Amino acid sequence: MAAAVTPKILAVIPARFASTRFPGKVIAPIAGKPLVAHVYERCRNCALLTETVVATDDPRVVEALTPFNVMVAMTRSDHPSGTDRIAEVAARSDAAIVVNVQGDEPLIDPLTIDATVRALLSDADVPMATAKRQITELERIADPNVVKVVCDERGRALYFSRFPIPYVRDHGDRGKARYWQHIGIYAFRRDFLLKYAKMPATPLEKLEKLEQLRVLENGYPIAVVETEYLSIGVDSPEDLERVRAMVEGALKGKK
Repeated sequence: MAAAVTPKILAVIPARFASTRFPGKVIAPIAGKPLVAHVYERCRNCALLTETVVATDDPRVVEALTPFNVMVAMTRSDHPSGTDRIAEVAARSDAAIVVNVQGDEPLIDPLTIDATVRALLSDADVPMATAKRQITELERIADPNVVKVVCDERGRALYFSRFPIPYVRDHGDRGKARYWQHIGIYAFRRDFLLKYAKMPATPLEKLEKLEQLRVLENGYPIAVVETEYLSIGVDSPEDLERVRAMVEGALKGKK
């Protein structure tokens, strides 16, 4: 009996220099390396990824990453989103699965990346997978910047929202509700990613400003895996200082 063939799995890390809120953050130094180099190294620690590449449209990112032996792919500069940028890279690749890993999360958890990929490997009926983490803090549940997700009994997404979902109508049921934060990592089957990138934005996507709703609105399922990983992105200089202290503290702990 022939051994099962492991499909090629490509992680693409979109790294746009001209971030609206914090320009140049992807190459901001953390413990002697550009921020996105830490993301790249975390991806390299994944068990299931075959290849990892940083996708950028700016030569300053290429220059910053060259000393650290990071594989970089140049892309067009007119992409409206990171997903469109990874679709350009995916179109040149023969990978079966393409993972969109956020370029501003230097503490990204390799186990969560692997779990998201595994959701596609174990269910041929879903074209896309992502992750969720339970939240209990009332301020985070109410925060529109913390995206929530609700799922069906099979662990597939029913809806994503910036609003606290589910809404609990009866006071006596409030203790029964569980809230889940959506963790913004996406694994796509390559063919679906290329199809998705050509789909026009959908009404709910435009209202909530959440790209993943385009998938649901077009009738495609999304598998959602549970994780303990708390997403910590860098959106401001203050975030950078906080994450820098965490990374440097972890490195000191290993010495």
